[in-house]
Amino acid sequence: MNLFEKAEEVREQLRKDLAQIEIQPEAIEAFRLKYLGKKGEIQSLFSLFGTLDPEKKRLFGKVANEAKLEAEAALNALKQRLAGNQKKEAFFDFTLPGKAPRTGHLHPITQTMNRIIAIFQEMGFGIEFGPEVETDYYNFEALNFPKNHPARDMQDTFFVDDDILLRTHTSPIQVRTMLKKKPPIRILAPGRVYRNEAINPRSYCMFHQIEGLYVDENVTFSELKTTLDVFARRFFGKDVKTRFRPSYFPFTEPSAEVDVSCIICGGRGCRVCKHTGWLEILGCGMVDPNVLSAVGIDPEKYTGYAFGMGPDRIALQKYGINDIRLFFEGDIRFLTQF
Repeated sequence: MNLFEKAEEVREQLRKDLAQIEIQPEAIEAFRLKYLGKKGEIQSLFSLFGTLDPEKKRLFGKVANEAKLEAEAALNALKQRLAGNQKKEAFFDFTLPGKAPRTGHLHPITQTMNRIIAIFQEMGFGIEFGPEVETDYYNFEALNFPKNHPARDMQDTFFVDDDILLRTHTSPIQVRTMLKKKPPIRILAPGRVYRNEAINPRSYCMFHQIEGLYVDENVTFSELKTTLDVFARRFFGKDVKTRFRPSYFPFTEPSAEVDVSCIICGGRGCRVCKHTGWLEILGCGMVDPNVLSAVGIDPEKYTGYAFGMGPDRIALQKYGINDIRLFFEGDIRFLTQF
């Protein structure tokens, strides 16, 4: 057998071995040593150069180099297949626990609203809803906001036209309920409201309200205080304290603002409560007789109380969040914490 036939035989054997080899580290290393090792088949071809005359050395060198290049290409392909198999084995490791798909959950404001509503439902309050696009009558006039009354300046309103607007509070639901139902009335009015306010960490142009109304014979302010005190303890914790401060609302008289002892510092004073030890959570008061008269309820026979709170602000306080805009930006990194 001459040297050219020897080189062809080595290449033929290389192809057979390549077709039958197992893709395992040990087999690939054995393949490398057999063909590209210092004592391998390719090196043995180059060692025979000395037996050839100059003309045949040139021709045989080309054949031997082609055999070496083929062996190196085959080795590289084997290594790539091995690396690919190792990656697949790690990815399809059936001993690992399965990955459950990510599921959604309720928005933190919705969670807060549901909790508030559930507490008042346990105290006998029903739920009423109303339109977000309202008339001036239901949003202002029936609630003791006469035309050109200074109290209207308390509301920065989005007007659609002279008489149509986006409701600035959920109080119109109370008016609509009192017009269609007779006392006793005990309801909650939750929903979105809109005010033309500057957007900043503490306020937004759209937010949520939950208002409550109770109208019956002999309803007193002490009942209102007890109801709200029970709510605060149920929602914020049994150790929370409440206080009532005199205030003004056109549709209640007398009126009050309600504070709870800061749930962050326990009333000692911190940045969240501005070092006062108290956090404002809602406004309330006895329903003004003018409001009862406007909806056809006799203020001589019936009395009632009303209250309103912002779940957005309560959620800020409960979770210690310092920017209300985070609730409306849809950032999954923020929302998945709740």
